[in-house]
Amino acid sequence: MVINELMEIGLEKLKRLDFANPQLELRLILSKLLNKDKSYVYAFGDKEVSEDIREKFMEIVKLRSQGYPFQYIMKEKEFMGLDFYIEDGVLIPRPDTEILVEYIIEYIQKNYRDVDIKVLDLGIGSGAISLSIANYCPNAFIYGVDIEDTPIKVSNINKERLNIANARFLKGNMFDAISKFNLEKSFHIIASNPPYIPSEEIEKLQIEVKTYEPRIALDGGDDGLRFYRLISSQAKDYIVDGGLLIFEIGFNQGESVKKILEKNNYNDVIVLKDLQGHDRVVLGYY
Repeated sequence: MVINELMEIGLEKLKRLDFANPQLELRLILSKLLNKDKSYVYAFGDKEVSEDIREKFMEIVKLRSQGYPFQYIMKEKEFMGLDFYIEDGVLIPRPDTEILVEYIIEYIQKNYRDVDIKVLDLGIGSGAISLSIANYCPNAFIYGVDIEDTPIKVSNINKERLNIANARFLKGNMFDAISKFNLEKSFHIIASNPPYIPSEEIEKLQIEVKTYEPRIALDGGDDGLRFYRLISSQAKDYIVDGGLLIFEIGFNQGESVKKILEKNNYNDVIVLKDLQGHDRVVLGYY
């Protein structure tokens, strides 16, 4: 069987599904299996494919047809110009989160250019937030915390891949993970992209998300605001005077999270919007 025939079979199986670009996905999957650039798949469609590659390709297509995320298949996702390894058990990095990271990087470069600072990232996933900040702000040391084993493992893999020295990942439940390190009133920035989807909304998400991404990274409780209340309350013990608390939020949570920060005595609280004009980040100073 040649490449073009294999592509046609794959497209037939995926064409009825709501995927953004199944043809591109299939070419990337096949190029990965062949250990070739995707241009090879375009240019040499008449090349024979081994039975082993064909079988692996069809197994992957079956998984993808069931909604298994493309990023988990490829084991990688680009974020902030960096290539991150990902696997089942970590939330897939999304472009929306770059708004939060870009703000933090600009804030550090403007206010702490020649000062060593500490940043705390709560709920690390693949380490995308922590390691992006560490990469672009070498004067910042990032502590990343997660309650699950897989995010710690994956973040450490990415730390090594990206050759990052100024980051450390700790397992534990939010601030409990750092309580033994005498870091009270130590962090210039506390950041989090916490679970923020209301529990009853989870089943309405795309099959790729609700079935395969970790629910613990999605479910924000009855109203989606559970972790904003928790973090805003407890962060005050760990943030320096005038320090920045910054969250990613759901598209309609701006005012609700803003009120939570204000209730906890954070100052100059603002909501940042994404390119679509939706609420995406809330931040304030303590």
